[in-house]
Amino acid sequence: MGQHRQQQQQPHSQRWRVCGLYAFAVLYLCCTLIDLTNAEVEPRLEIFPMQGVQRKPVGKSLILTCKPIVPDPNLVSDLQWKDNMNNTILPKPNKYYYPLYDSKGRRLPTVTGRNQPPMYTETLSESLALMITSLSVEMEGKYYCTASYANTELMNTSVIIKTYVAITWTNAPENQHPILGQDYTVKCEVKADPNPTIDWLRNGDPIRSGDKYVVEAHGLLIRNVQESDDGIYTCRAAVIETGELLERTIRVEVYIQPVITHLPATLEAVEGKPFAANCTATGKPVPEISWIKDATQQNVATADRFQVNPQTGLLTISSVTQDDYGTYTCIAKNDAGVVDQKTKMNVLVRPQIYEFYNVTGVSKKEIAITCRSKGRPAPAITFRRWGTEEDYAPGQQADDERITLEQHFDEERGESTGTLRIAGTTRNDDGLYQCLAHNKGDTAYKTGHITVEFPPDFSHMKDLPPVFSWEERKANLSCLAQGIPNATIEWRWNGRPLKDAFDKNLVIVGTGPRSDLIVHPVARQYYSVYKCIATNVHGTAEHDMQLKEARVPDLVAAAIPRQLTATTITFDIRGPPTELGLPITAYSVQYKEAINPDWSTAQNRSWSPDSPYIVEGLKPQTAYQFRFAARNQVGLGMWGVNQQQSTPRRSAPEEPKPLHSPVQNDKEEPVVVSPYSDHFELRWSVPADNGEPIDFYQIKYCPGVKMAGAWHELENQCASEDVVETTSYEMSRLSGNTYYRIELRAHNVIGFSSPASIIMKTTRGESDSANNNLGTLLYSAGYNSAADSPHKHYIKFMTTTSTAGTRTATATAIITATTTSVIALATTTCITLISVVAAMLA
Repeated sequence: MGQHRQQQQQPHSQRWRVCGLYAFAVLYLCCTLIDLTNAEVEPRLEIFPMQGVQRKPVGKSLILTCKPIVPDPNLVSDLQWKDNMNNTILPKPNKYYYPLYDSKGRRLPTVTGRNQPPMYTETLSESLALMITSLSVEMEGKYYCTASYANTELMNTSVIIKTYVAITWTNAPENQHPILGQDYTVKCEVKADPNPTIDWLRNGDPIRSGDKYVVEAHGLLIRNVQESDDGIYTCRAAVIETGELLERTIRVEVYIQPVITHLPATLEAVEGKPFAANCTATGKPVPEISWIKDATQQNVATADRFQVNPQTGLLTISSVTQDDYGTYTCIAKNDAGVVDQKTKMNVLVRPQIYEFYNVTGVSKKEIAITCRSKGRPAPAITFRRWGTEEDYAPGQQADDERITLEQHFDEERGESTGTLRIAGTTRNDDGLYQCLAHNKGDTAYKTGHITVEFPPDFSHMKDLPPVFSWEERKANLSCLAQGIPNATIEWRWNGRPLKDAFDKNLVIVGTGPRSDLIVHPVARQYYSVYKCIATNVHGTAEHDMQLKEARVPDLVAAAIPRQLTATTITFDIRGPPTELGLPITAYSVQYKEAINPDWSTAQNRSWSPDSPYIVEGLKPQTAYQFRFAARNQVGLGMWGVNQQQSTPRRSAPEEPKPLHSPVQNDKEEPVVVSPYSDHFELRWSVPADNGEPIDFYQIKYCPGVKMAGAWHELENQCASEDVVETTSYEMSRLSGNTYYRIELRAHNVIGFSSPASIIMKTTRGESDSANNNLGTLLYSAGYNSAADSPHKHYIKFMTTTSTAGTRTATATAIITATTTSVIALATTTCITLISVVAAMLA
């Protein structure tokens, strides 16, 4: 308990001792302050900042404040600053502003009075400040602050200003671009006083001088710059004396000189059409491309019709003209350099033929026709005859050595000349010729004419027949002379010029190149020979023209009956003996019944010379008398060739004639081919009815085959039809690729005519396979032995269809024969048929 009470009393006594010490300290401080307050203050000047030496970098501003420390600041006078030359530094002069106004009364920007001095003083509250706006080396030295106190005590103090040059980057661009493959100095020029030390870092790592990098006074030399030298470089400057350290971050990006990678040596544009060309280049940065026309040194991007994409180098011309021809320079430029390359633009000017004149020459002499054209490139000129597609080749022609083609070119002027020379010209060389001028742009055409002059010629009239006249009819003797130039024509008769005859029966119409002599033959003397004489500058030609008297034809030579029916007779007529005269225009016949002696009641019929001579409408079983005569333009000749013919009795009609053209095969019967696979139209002509009218036609057609030289029909597949009042019939529902025998008969009340027979073959239908019809094969595999014909062969055809849809045909031959030769023949036939079928199935 006692110890506990003692422990409580000890902290209490300690607290009393601490409080006593605090009280004593406070009492001492108060006494000191009272003493200071009562003490006398000694007047003085203090400069702030208070360091006696102020070290500042050149170019920086500085303020030094001089403050009097005196008991009564109001007693301070003549407070001023003096510079390092002991000159009083004046206060900052006042600034005056002169407001200016324009003619419309609007105020102009303010203009200040004077420039600010490099140093000046400025009065502050109870102090004077020295203001230096920009320190220079010349300002270095001791500066004084002076003042008077109570006009009795002079106060002064001083401060020393020392300057130094701070680290300054004089030539250290922050972005620098060396050129690939060259040596380059990364510039970093530094100014400082004292002199600084320089070191380099790349991407934060120090750089040591070596083969690649060399630290120089004005920068960092990089040898053989590569793209891998891109990066961030740090130029670090330090001044040990001042402790100043500065870093300059420089971004180095390697540039690559431009290289033109694509520009054709020559460009080809077509006049009047748009054009585009590329000039591509590589480099870093991406080069800018321009096009210059060398002849004018103009940047074509500023010209009409031209556009240039400076990024891609694409040159476009909206419409090319001839003036665009020339040399162009493509220039690729970037910050690493400039490169250029030239190209020549050839303007493909479409050919234009500006000269191609008609020419005239003389037969058997040389003639030349010239064609001139312009275009770029200079066009190649050729010629061709009008109406042909083949051009003459340069030089002498292989198929006609008389003709030579000469070509001349002037590429600079874009002109060309072509000359076609023909030696020993003939009349055949006369005509139209086409000049063709061709270059890559197009082809131009122009037509000219070569006229070949030649003496008069009557060769075209030498085969003309004489001119005929009769009964004093006027005759026209027309004389046409071929010749260039046109010939003049003179007529002569019996050696005398007709123009001097003054004969009204001889009239001349025209003097050339055609002249007609109108002859009125009132007397036999006018039936004579007249001479036509043609003359031009190249010569003279003569042609005799004869005027003959025409007469009626002579007697008919013969009239032979060729075919007799009950109602018709067909004659073959042979005309009068051949002679130069008027042509036969018709043959006439007169006929009457033989019991009638009077020819005046005879019937007449006439035919043109190229028609069948058929007398129709006769009576059956009747005798007729016939006589014949020929007719021309003069008239009908004498009757002659009298004969009597009798018609047969009434009978069945004549055999009708099918109107089809069969195809003739060697050793086979003619075959009519139908253009269809399932039908055929049979047509025929009406035969003679032999005295009784035809009431119908019977048509029978059967499929079949030819065996042993004989036709064998499939009786169960035959069809028959009677048709009335028609000469055609359509057979339908036929099988494709099948042979049919068709028989046609005409019928009247007396009976049937003999049958007209044809073999017809249908074409292959779309559904017919190669093996569809054995009739074709069996027909072509017919027998040739004459011994087979008396025997009967019966062929039965069976057609089956397999599950796969492929038709196969099998043939079973049942042959009945009475002789050993027939059996042998049948065996051969079977073998042949089976071989054919096997080949088809294969």
